[in-house]
Amino acid sequence: MASGRPSQIARSQIPWREEGCSRCEAVRRRQSGAGRFEAFVERRSAGRALRRRLSRSEQAFWRASPRRPDPLETLRAIQRGRLEEILPVKYGRMAASPFGYFRGAACVMAADLAGLPTTGIHVQICGDAHVSNLGAYAAPDGHLVFDINDFDESVHGPWEWDLKRLATSFVLAGREAGEPDRGCGEAVELLGESYRQSLEEFAEMSALQLFRYQIRSMPGGTPVGAALRKAERETPQRTLQKLTVAGRGTLRFANRPPLLTPVSGELHRQLLGGLVRYRETVSEDRHPVLAAYRPVAVAFKAVGVGSLGTRDYVVLCEGSAPNDLLFLQVKEEPPSCYAPFVRSSTGIINQGQRVARAQHRMQTISDPFLGWTTISGRDYLVRQLADHKAAIATEDLAGRALREYAYVCGRLLAKAHARTGDPAVLTGYCGASDKLDAALRKFAVAYAEQTNADHASLLRAIRGGRVRARKGV
Repeated sequence: MASGRPSQIARSQIPWREEGCSRCEAVRRRQSGAGRFEAFVERRSAGRALRRRLSRSEQAFWRASPRRPDPLETLRAIQRGRLEEILPVKYGRMAASPFGYFRGAACVMAADLAGLPTTGIHVQICGDAHVSNLGAYAAPDGHLVFDINDFDESVHGPWEWDLKRLATSFVLAGREAGEPDRGCGEAVELLGESYRQSLEEFAEMSALQLFRYQIRSMPGGTPVGAALRKAERETPQRTLQKLTVAGRGTLRFANRPPLLTPVSGELHRQLLGGLVRYRETVSEDRHPVLAAYRPVAVAFKAVGVGSLGTRDYVVLCEGSAPNDLLFLQVKEEPPSCYAPFVRSSTGIINQGQRVARAQHRMQTISDPFLGWTTISGRDYLVRQLADHKAAIATEDLAGRALREYAYVCGRLLAKAHARTGDPAVLTGYCGASDKLDAALRKFAVAYAEQTNADHASLLRAIRGGRVRARKGV
C-alpha cells in the first residue's frame, strides 16, 4: 500500500494477544498435503472468478432508488406488534444523532442492501454489525473475551452486508466522536484491509485453530483494552446495585418506568413457566447449575435502540450461598429484518433458537446459559444479563483509537465469516490489493450521507407531529 494509508498502524504496530493463531500448521499442511492444497487453490480461484460477476470496485456503489420506500414506513412496518408505549423512547434515541438513527434502522439498511448486487458468497452474518455491537464478556471459566455480541438480526446471507454496515458505522460513530471525514475514511480502509488479511490467515488455519481463535487481552490504552477493564467491574453485585432496591427482607427490582418496571401476576407466572421450558434448551451439564438458583423477582427492562419496543425481561435468581446471584435476560425475538430477503433456514421453529444458533456459530465462546423459550405464543432468547459485559464508548472513537478499533473489528468479522463460510473463496474474491478497501470507503461515506438524510426526515416527522419521540430517556 502507498505511504500514508492506514496500514501504517497495521498489526505489527498494534500489540495484542491472540489465542490459537499460528501459521505453522498451515505451512505443514501445504508441505505434506498436496491434494488438499490443490483443492484450496481451486477454491480461492473460484472466489477470484466471482470478480467477473461483481468487481471489487463495484462494491462502492450506493444510490437510492427512485422507488425506495419511505424509511419511516419501513420502520413502522417492522415495529407492528411491539409495545407502543416504548416506541417513543426508541424514536427519541434515534433522533439524538445520525449514528443513533443508524442503530435503530437496521431494517431500512437491510432493504437497501438487498437491492444491491452481491458476489453470491453466503456466510452467517451478524445482520446488525456496527461499532457498538462488539464488546467484552466473560467466558465460562471467568476470563474475559472480546467478540461480536449482538445476533438479533442474524441470518445466513451475503458477507458484504455485514462489512458494509460495519464500515458505515465507523463513519457515523467517528463523526459523532469529532473525527474528521478523512480519519473516518482511513479507519474504513483499515477495516477492509484487516478483514482481507485476516481472511487469508484464517483460510490457512486448521479448523480446530479457527474454532479456538479469540481475543482476550489488549493494552489498556486501546478501545478494546478499555472495554475489557470496564467488563471486569460489571459483576452481578454491580447489576444488583443498578437495578434493585431493598424490600422487606427481600430484594426487588426498582420501579423506573418506562425503562424498568417490576412484573407480577399472570405475566410473572407465564415468564417463570417459560424458564422451565428454557432449561431443556441448555446443555445438560448446565442443568445442575440452573437448578441451584430460584427466581425471586422479575421486571420489564427496555434495552438498546433497535430492540426497543420488544418484550424484554430480567429475572433475578438467588442461590443458596450468601451473595450468590444470577441475572437472566428473557428477550423477545421477532424474525430478522433480513428474513424477507434471504432463503429461510431449515429446522428453525423458534426465533430465539435462530439467534442462539447464530451466536454459537459466530462467537468463539458463548454464554453457557444461552437458550430459548416460548411464552404466550412469542419466541424468546434467554441468556445471562451483564455478566462482565461492556461495549466501546463511541465518544472515545477518535484519532488513533478509531483506527485501532477498525483493525480489531475487521479481524473479528473475518473470523466469524471464516467459521461459517469458505474463507478460501472469500479471500480469493477480496484479494491482496486495496481495491476492496477503497470501494468500502466510498460506500460507507455515501451511505452515511443517506443516513444523515434519513435522520433529518425523522426529525422533521417529529417536529410535524407524525412521530412521537421521548428524548433524553
